[in-house]
Amino acid sequence: MLVIGVTGVASGQGQTLVPRSFDVASIKLNQTNSESRRVSTLPGGRFIAGNASLKLLISRAFGVAEFQVERGSGWIDTERYDISAKADTPHEMSQEELRPCLQALLTERFQLKFHRGMKQGSVYSLLVGRNGSKLTGHSGDGTAAISACNGDGKGEITGRKVTMARLAQYLSGQAGRPVIDNTGLGGEYDFRVEWSMQEATMPAGPSVFTALQEQLGLRLDATKGPVEIIVIDRVERPSAN
Repeated sequence: MLVIGVTGVASGQGQTLVPRSFDVASIKLNQTNSESRRVSTLPGGRFIAGNASLKLLISRAFGVAEFQVERGSGWIDTERYDISAKADTPHEMSQEELRPCLQALLTERFQLKFHRGMKQGSVYSLLVGRNGSKLTGHSGDGTAAISACNGDGKGEITGRKVTMARLAQYLSGQAGRPVIDNTGLGGEYDFRVEWSMQEATMPAGPSVFTALQEQLGLRLDATKGPVEIIVIDRVERPSAN
């Protein structure tokens, strides 16, 4: 069991307590050999991961793509885990609120030690297309959420109340290299974009690059730039529940 920490954040209603770790977490080895993976937050401070590799968990904990996590033994890619955890909050945590909780979980249960680094590499620049953005601004309240679904040869990303910086981060995993937000667009947006994951030689739908331009009015330009990396210094298989 993890000890919960909280930080007081001033608000018009007094103090809002933001958890810094989960107060309870269960980690089990997944042995289904399934290709489907799930990582999500739910109301009541709940965090659920299904069939998730440690590398995927590290990427979510530090806001980087999996290819930006370096070193570590081969099992961090091949072994998969089911995790059910809960933080002391009645709300559904945002990605930013989740990260310190997930980092604390990795530190205590996986004995993760790491350091950050930077290197020059291939990146994509996310820009507004030549004919302008086709995005719809979010209106009303609600929790920010972004998710991906892959199946039947198609990919899909759905966003609600999502900033362009968050979309760029999410696209990094789909594009295979870091994506940097250079759209200049502020605010939060709702969107849905679909593309084909079939081979280019097949008469399928658009690629993710074409879909972004046609459906959202955005484009990805290949360039060079600084790439943040998380370098694993030490990690162990998880301690018992």
